Amino acid sequence: MAADLLLKASKHSKYLPYRNFLYHRFFVGLLLFIVISLVLTVVFNAFSGPLPRTSVYESIDLNKRSKVVLSRNAPFSQIRSANCTYWDCFDVYKCGRGGHDKITIYIYPLKDYQTEHGNSISQFSREFYLILDTIKHSKYYTTNPEEACLLVPSIDTLNQASFSKSEVSQALQSLSHWNNGENHLLFNMLPGSPPNYNPVIDLNTSKAIIAGAGFNTWTFRYGFDISVPVYSQIAKNIDNTQPKKKNYLIISAQLNIPENYLEDLQSTASSSNDLLLLDECKTGDVLDYTKRCEYTTGREFNYPDILKEGLFCLVVRSARLTHSLLMDVIASQCIPVVISDSVVMPFNSHLDWHRIAMFIPEDNIKNLLKIISSVSNERRGELFWQLRWVYDKYFASIEKITLATLEIINEKVFPLAARTYEEWNMPEHLYGPSNPLFLPVTAPKAPGFTAVILTYDRVESLFTLVKKLVRTPSLAKILVIWNNQKKAPPPSAQWPVINKPLKVIRTKENKLSNRFFPYDEIETECQLTIDDDIVMLTPDELEFGFDVWREFPDRIVGFPSRLHLWDNATNSWRYHSEWTNQISMVLTGAAFHHKIWSWYYTYKMPSEIRTWVDDNFNCEDIAMNFLVANVTRKPPIKVTPRKKFKCPECTNTEMLSADAQHMAQRSACVGRFASAYGHMALRPVEFRADPLQYREAGAGVPHAYPDIGAL
Repeated sequence: MAADLLLKASKHSKYLPYRNFLYHRFFVGLLLFIVISLVLTVVFNAFSGPLPRTSVYESIDLNKRSKVVLSRNAPFSQIRSANCTYWDCFDVYKCGRGGHDKITIYIYPLKDYQTEHGNSISQFSREFYLILDTIKHSKYYTTNPEEACLLVPSIDTLNQASFSKSEVSQALQSLSHWNNGENHLLFNMLPGSPPNYNPVIDLNTSKAIIAGAGFNTWTFRYGFDISVPVYSQIAKNIDNTQPKKKNYLIISAQLNIPENYLEDLQSTASSSNDLLLLDECKTGDVLDYTKRCEYTTGREFNYPDILKEGLFCLVVRSARLTHSLLMDVIASQCIPVVISDSVVMPFNSHLDWHRIAMFIPEDNIKNLLKIISSVSNERRGELFWQLRWVYDKYFASIEKITLATLEIINEKVFPLAARTYEEWNMPEHLYGPSNPLFLPVTAPKAPGFTAVILTYDRVESLFTLVKKLVRTPSLAKILVIWNNQKKAPPPSAQWPVINKPLKVIRTKENKLSNRFFPYDEIETECQLTIDDDIVMLTPDELEFGFDVWREFPDRIVGFPSRLHLWDNATNSWRYHSEWTNQISMVLTGAAFHHKIWSWYYTYKMPSEIRTWVDDNFNCEDIAMNFLVANVTRKPPIKVTPRKKFKCPECTNTEMLSADAQHMAQRSACVGRFASAYGHMALRPVEFRADPLQYREAGAGVPHAYPDIGAL
């Protein structure tokens, strides 16, 4: 058998050199083939010259228009689709290409469309130039029509009287990407023509989106079209100054009011001084729009200056449903009283007009004085103070009107990128920022809270605090913020042995703001911010404080409380630390709060406040109270009766509060922070949360929190 195996091995071994030779020739041939291919490729490219360049899309030149002659037999665009939505008249799949969460807008090259007789079919206005220029310099603009979500024809259709309906319809149909108007946007501010004044642009717009003024409820395609204001050149020059006193309750400075409404207003003006009814002045054949004359006496007033003298100003339905008077009234901070039943207000899908205007049915115009007189002073103030903010933010220029229009369309296409109602309608300087917390009525208890301890070098007190904290049932984790860059924290062997996770984070700078940094290690919604010398709180007090926070998760809930007062002697705010029933601050030396406030403190709070806190090493707790109160417009909550919070192992000379200038500096903080926010954000309250059985002794019912400390 061994002989047979030897024979087989010798039979196969004689073929091995031949196989090796074949493998060698194969790989050598493959290598030569690759080298020759590379050489031929290089030689071909060198002698064939550069490849023809692909077309590059260039940005539109708004100062250059090419001439295009339209044939009289050119086809027309289809009539306006009466019922359009983003489902059937808009291709959303053209939007968001490249992963963007914003629309992209292409502007057709500027062309001077002319008839066969050499007449331009549309005038190119300054306002339309500004619209195109705003789009070109916006974040939405693209030079490539193939990647555009929205396309804007460069044909001026702002004023119905400035273009030829039939020829513009032919020009629209000739556009290379028109596709029956799908994904196209047209602008119009003055629709219709006399005598009927159609409330929508009189043009074959097919499926195009209309950003127009003057819509009524019948012609406006809700959720698709955009209602815009009629821009006012007069309003642009109205400053934001106001007289010390409003001399008139109601002013009507509108021209061309329908006769039936004008008669009712004249009757009211004749019987009451509360309505100042103005009309054009009879001074000659030429109408002076800068003058208005009173109906009853003929007194002459300057327009629009007189609008500032009125608390309410009338905007009545006329031939066109909307006109530039509305912008003049808002810019003058005169509360608009809109008497037009079917009008669609500008940006109605996003702006809450009931926050800035009064609406009276047309049939009720005779009861105008009665209705306006019944408006409370509080309601008048709410309407008045918001007017100028709305005008400056959305209506002050063509640029702002255009950007607001584009943002509304963007939010319709990408609703997840939309701003909130509060961001659109509530100015921060009046209402503060919107509350970011949308938690249940009572936050869940199971996740517990994370204790964040700011320390420097009081190791013995720190260890004592750690051993007390771990006895709190709802504690989930301890985070020690080591604020000493000159000294390392104790080695792990020296730390107390505990049954809860503990992590030490070493900071790069010794700053008080380090306690409010949004550390990734804080995994619970609730965090307890506590100083390393607050060792007097019992586990029951901490557990009760956490349970109270669960019922008020957007507030600061804690133990040491303070109050701010106005000092008439110094005409300044004063920080008050004496024991009172009223509080407006809960110090974050021992306080529960939602972890989002740490993010707000770091990234949203005015930087001047955070810089001052870090530079002066004081008032970070006051800054946090200002921040939360400014956003929520709610006071903090003090829990348990304990008012003494003193380190038992520290002498007065060692404590920061022992500094003689400490109280004066704290008072200065209150005044400085109030100035930074523009108002006093802190809210005083007479409230303290105690356990239900706190005062019950020997009732026979076990206490839920038996160890609640005394004063």
